Amino acid sequence: MKKMILFLALMLSVSAIAQDSQKPSVSVSGEGIIKIVPDQVLIKSRIEHEGASAASVKKENDEVVDRIIQYLKSEGIDEKDFQTNYVNLNKRYDYNEKTYTYIANQSISIKLNNIDDYERIMKGLLENGLNRIDGIQFVSSKIESHEKEARRLAVLDAQSKAKQLAEPLNQKIGKAIAISEMEYNNVQPLYRMEEMADMSMAKTEQQSIAPGEMELKIRVNLSFELL
Repeated sequence: MKKMILFLALMLSVSAIAQDSQKPSVSVSGEGIIKIVPDQVLIKSRIEHEGASAASVKKENDEVVDRIIQYLKSEGIDEKDFQTNYVNLNKRYDYNEKTYTYIANQSISIKLNNIDDYERIMKGLLENGLNRIDGIQFVSSKIESHEKEARRLAVLDAQSKAKQLAEPLNQKIGKAIAISEMEYNNVQPLYRMEEMADMSMAKTEQQSIAPGEMELKIRVNLSFELL
């Protein structure tokens, strides 16, 4: 008898779940966009030298790296804001000349917490021997709070769309029954991967940047009950 009661209770529970999943619903997507003025700069740089001797190019590279690190410290850049990403020493064969050369390179990522320091610090880096720039990226120190706001706007946008869809049917939307984040897009105002061919010119001419605005976009998908 107890087994029969348990079985009936289980069947009623399954039936209730099935009926709940078959309730009329409406599914929509919402989008939240935040415009952000960046306040930090990430410099992706590289020191590179090539020569006939592995020892000499490594020594030359190490000397420049040491000068750059000392320069950054003298400018008050915290050690946690610059780091080496990789160090390479490679052998290259020239098939035309039938000779070998060696290439030493070391990458250093540098974060400037004040965007206004960019031009001065960049000029100093070049004067101290930095000879490759792999990328400049503008970032925000408040990105987490901006992400939170973009998600809030995306949910409200989805809710508004659901109400608009239900209104012509003389219906209303109820509680949300499903929600998922579909897309996250953080568009940087400038991110370039290029080699500075004429570094001597860059050392003498004042550089200027126009970071503009970052666009943070988040899209969500929501399903609401139809009442």
